Amino acid sequence: MALLERGRAGDAQALDILFARYLPVLNRWAAGRLPAWARDLSDTRDLVQDALMGSLKHLNRIEVRAPGALAAYVRAAILNRVRMEMRRAGRRPPHEEIDPRKIDPRRLDAGLSPLDAVLGREQAEQYERALAQLSPDQQEAIVARLEGGCDYDELAILLGRPSPGAARLVARRAVLKLAALMRTAP
Repeated sequence: MALLERGRAGDAQALDILFARYLPVLNRWAAGRLPAWARDLSDTRDLVQDALMGSLKHLNRIEVRAPGALAAYVRAAILNRVRMEMRRAGRRPPHEEIDPRKIDPRRLDAGLSPLDAVLGREQAEQYERALAQLSPDQQEAIVARLEGGCDYDELAILLGRPSPGAARLVARRAVLKLAALMRTAP
């Protein structure tokens, strides 16, 4: 409890000691809680470290009444981050490998992009023509979401929308309009 009080007072050494004390225990507790399908650039250890650092940064807001209360608080923060990563991973389309044997090397030599080579020149041109008919916001939403892989939180910031839900709505409408334009294109 003395370390907690020193940490609350801003003692960096006390915070370092708390971090070093809790990190290995929390890493062992959290091992395997983030399923492999939900991992991308981060893994469970990253989530643990972020949750612990965030908790220690806001130590003065946490009410610690008994020994173990801080660990319980951080475990709850870790579980929240695991759930958030799982939801985020569930919104991403599944990763599909492109079979290099299906790409005609003559097309690549002709200066075509990998997208053109996979889709075919006509489909890629049709996509570009349809994309050009959309509003700038819709174009940005499509390119950021489908080509850039942005999630809705990032898209909301990029488009200046108030929430991820609002960004999702813009992206959904843009995709529907793009699909309709591509269906009616000659």
